[in-house]
Amino acid sequence: QVQLAESGGGLVQAGGSLRLSCVVSGRTFSSDAAGWFRQAPGKEREFVATISYTGGYTYYGDSVKGRFTISRDNARSTMYLQMNSLKPEDTAVYYCAGKIGLSSSISAEYDYWGQGTQVTVSS
Repeated sequence: QVQLAESGGGLVQAGGSLRLSCVVSGRTFSSDAAGWFRQAPGKEREFVATISYTGGYTYYGDSVKGRFTISRDNARSTMYLQMNSLKPEDTAVYYCAGKIGLSSSISAEYDYWGQGTQVTVSS
């Protein structure tokens, strides 16, 4: 059974930084692409970032480009999301996810998901 354990969320002031982590167990994470998504209250789930299984390819949503960085450590079966210059509009529950095959910005293509971690950015 695949399990994803997210951590690193919390409350931060605008302009601050947070680093989210997601540890994957129960499968060979190093063979899978990975991604981060977020969902704010009353809104649809939004693509944040994706990374290839090697880490050599990354792609970001327009709203976070230049501020967020996705990375992974396959030896630790862990993916990360470094979030800098945070804005109140970044407030959401953040989800990590994994998929077999190529990276994707489409949430429906992901095969397994974490439970989510809350990020709140105050103005």
